[in-house]
Amino acid sequence: MTELNARESEITRASLLNRTMQNLREAWRDVADWGGGLLPAAPGPHLPEKDIDGLRAQMRNCLEGRGGEVSARARAAQLGRIYLALNARGRKRFLQILATEFDIDRKAVDRAVAKLQQAGDDAEERAKAERTLRQALQPPRLRLLTQLNALPEGFHFLVDLRAELLNWRKDDPALAALERDLLSLLTSWFDVGFLELRRITWDSPASLLEKLFAYEAVHPIKDWEDLKNRLSADRRCFAFFHPRMADEPLIIVQVAMVHGIADNVQTLLDESAPVLDPAEADTAIFYSISNAQEGLGGISFGNFLIKRVVDELAVEFKNLKTFATLSPIPGFRAWLDRKLGEPGKDVEAELLTPTDHKALAVTARTSDEPASLKTVLQTPNWSRKPELAKALKQILPRLCASYLAKEKREGGIAYDRVAHFHLSNGARIERLNWLADTSENGLRQSAGLMVNYLYKLNEIETNHEAYRGEGKVMTSSAIRGLLKT
Repeated sequence: MTELNARESEITRASLLNRTMQNLREAWRDVADWGGGLLPAAPGPHLPEKDIDGLRAQMRNCLEGRGGEVSARARAAQLGRIYLALNARGRKRFLQILATEFDIDRKAVDRAVAKLQQAGDDAEERAKAERTLRQALQPPRLRLLTQLNALPEGFHFLVDLRAELLNWRKDDPALAALERDLLSLLTSWFDVGFLELRRITWDSPASLLEKLFAYEAVHPIKDWEDLKNRLSADRRCFAFFHPRMADEPLIIVQVAMVHGIADNVQTLLDESAPVLDPAEADTAIFYSISNAQEGLGGISFGNFLIKRVVDELAVEFKNLKTFATLSPIPGFRAWLDRKLGEPGKDVEAELLTPTDHKALAVTARTSDEPASLKTVLQTPNWSRKPELAKALKQILPRLCASYLAKEKREGGIAYDRVAHFHLSNGARIERLNWLADTSENGLRQSAGLMVNYLYKLNEIETNHEAYRGEGKVMTSSAIRGLLKT
């Protein structure tokens, strides 16, 4: 993604967020008794000190639970509208108060632990002490979040709230703890069994097409003509929706119908290329899969999501024989750069073969200049310099194959998150493509390499079981050949 496209995407996302906040303020107007709160007026946008005591009282007012359900919803709506009226600085202060002043009462926890220890072998007393301890370990802020969730569009509100927390938690342990609490709640409320698959077309509502611009995270959409090209007759775009966020796509999948497995994304996205009759295509290429809701990051959408799209395409186009992806490898360069930067070790001696060293030696400009993988990768525009590109083509595909198939995170899952997604969904690593994405983003993330993951209908469930059950990564003979060199 270029800096300009990234900025445009941020602006579009911010516009959507502001519109969502405005819609929520309006939706909650009828629920909230705005004049009946403890604050004489809405606080200033930055949430100045003079308004903080009133906000604390408003939060306690929600927790007291006086009156019936209507009163409780009105108090929660009042609190939610206060939050929505703040700017980013004010919202962060709001959440810091919620995180620090409505956390676990540690003295109450200590008392409950002491009671549990005193209960000894008395089963009744022990059960009572355990219930007391469980209650003490639940911070009051969880009840406030639960009340907000019960409002119209409350789940969507909390998803957006968590998206902001993900940015603020890094330098604030209290906000990090609040984010973990919210993730736990969202996970418990989110049932993947209700995910609905819908096709998006050029005739879909403009508000939904606008969201495609904002949420496309793999290959940014330049303009309306680019979007129209991605929705043409030889393309398909699908999105998964959930009843809790009925108008918001959660995952967006873009597919191209082509001849053979695609090996270059610039060619695939070329707007000047003729539109292919999809009835003549033999291959469906999944070239972009975007998680549209940052606030749902870390919540599993289940496996076999891609199989649902494959099944949909197989019904519509009987001529399709192959289902594959043309996928980015977003973590490869970062992983390789960390390897090459390890202090006190001759990492290149470990990573490179004698043939690799010979290929690099050709790139040295003088006999005294050391030839190294690190220096060649740092050379500006190396992909446009034939001698450098030729040397790296000898080396990088093998290292990338090892990265995809062998590097693991805790729990035995693939280190590359895109690889983990497709392997979990039952794909196998089929082929690496040299200089398949020569965009600025593609070169920065993966040295221009892209990978095809293959979905064979009769192997999807077997591959999934092998990966999830044994940590086994299924690969093609071409990838296995790279791993042996």
